[in-house]
Amino acid sequence: MTNSLKVAVIGAGVAGLTAARELQRESHQVIVFEKSHRLGGTWVYDPKVESDPLGSDPNRDVVHGSLYKSLRTNSPRQLMFFSDFKFEEKLYDDPRIYPGHQEVLNFLEDFATHFKLTELIQFNTLVTRVEVVDSVVNSFEVESETNGVTLVEVFDAVVVCNGHNTQPRLAADIPGIETWSKKQMHSHNYRDSEPFRDQVVVVIGNGPSGIDISREIAMVAKEVHMSSRSTHLNVGKSDKFDNMWQHSTILKIETDGTVIFQDGLSVEADIIFHCTGYKLHYPFLKTNGIVSIQDKRIGPLYKHVFPPQLAPNLSFVGIPEMSFTFIIIECQSRWIAQALSQKVSLPSEDEMLFDVQQYYQELKEKGVPEHRTHYIGFQTSYIDWVFDQTGMALEKHVKEMFEYFNHCLMSAGIHGYMDVFSHKYGI
Repeated sequence: MTNSLKVAVIGAGVAGLTAARELQRESHQVIVFEKSHRLGGTWVYDPKVESDPLGSDPNRDVVHGSLYKSLRTNSPRQLMFFSDFKFEEKLYDDPRIYPGHQEVLNFLEDFATHFKLTELIQFNTLVTRVEVVDSVVNSFEVESETNGVTLVEVFDAVVVCNGHNTQPRLAADIPGIETWSKKQMHSHNYRDSEPFRDQVVVVIGNGPSGIDISREIAMVAKEVHMSSRSTHLNVGKSDKFDNMWQHSTILKIETDGTVIFQDGLSVEADIIFHCTGYKLHYPFLKTNGIVSIQDKRIGPLYKHVFPPQLAPNLSFVGIPEMSFTFIIIECQSRWIAQALSQKVSLPSEDEMLFDVQQYYQELKEKGVPEHRTHYIGFQTSYIDWVFDQTGMALEKHVKEMFEYFNHCLMSAGIHGYMDVFSHKYGI
């Protein structure tokens, strides 16, 4: 007989919607808390930006969304799917293989409608506290606020799905950056290139968004100088833009505002632009120290999902980075839902904790920094393992697409993988 529990899901983005769908399938009683007026999470474009362009002021009015106006997906739509609801079969207004953000939002709204998830969502409701009530039976108090009214409810389980693209992570360790007197901003507050017109811009970071935004800025800026700690870079002038240069990391910033790079070059910049990612941020979570957050590592988490001491009643969906987000979220959500209904069993608390400690040790021996704890890469081994917990497996042609995507990324690099993949799998 199914063990039906009262479950709180925090967030109605990709992770929250998927978790709600899987929990509902297991006959759990689901309430989804969403602080905005609509579903979609990070895929909802918000033209507003924060009063603090760096996003470091704790008293600022936080804007959840980080989308910029021109953003397109950096994963092909064939790989942004659920096992029984395929994005490539759902063309709306943008049929491109790498569509714009509105197309993804249309897909998520369609998903929610199809599986009747919207009726589970409490909109305009901010979760302010999730606290362990009884660590023996694992129950939780969830305090929320809707239109100024505070409500406290007790739940058997909580699934945290509030994303990790809201709290900027800054390059604060560069000598001299604290006393920089000109403008700084984080990509969280980027919407279009106009503020950079005729400016000399130093961009820190060379992830997908950093590269994409730099190219867009270069269309209007006087100069764009990209800086990265990566050792796998061709330092020098861009072969696509006359006003763009790739540099190594920043050595220091002088008091007069001059930015000096380790490659020996220097520029007098008008703006320092942080494309440096985000911190994990769960200000509502009160676990008496059972779960801790340090920069981009949250733990201990068994397989990036369950805190051993509170499993399976507290879980996290969508923590892994640099991977196939949609399908990982689905397999994690199914695993959580079935663990709560006791269809699948987890290892003992000690065994899960040992597994986490062993994983941490492996990362340390490989020289992987703590902030990359949840970077699992574009391999399918993690997906295969989590799916296997619930008796599922990736379809052969899907796995082949995943593997080919990884091949494109490794062979063509971050600048060329999209075109190579499109050549074989273009719609």
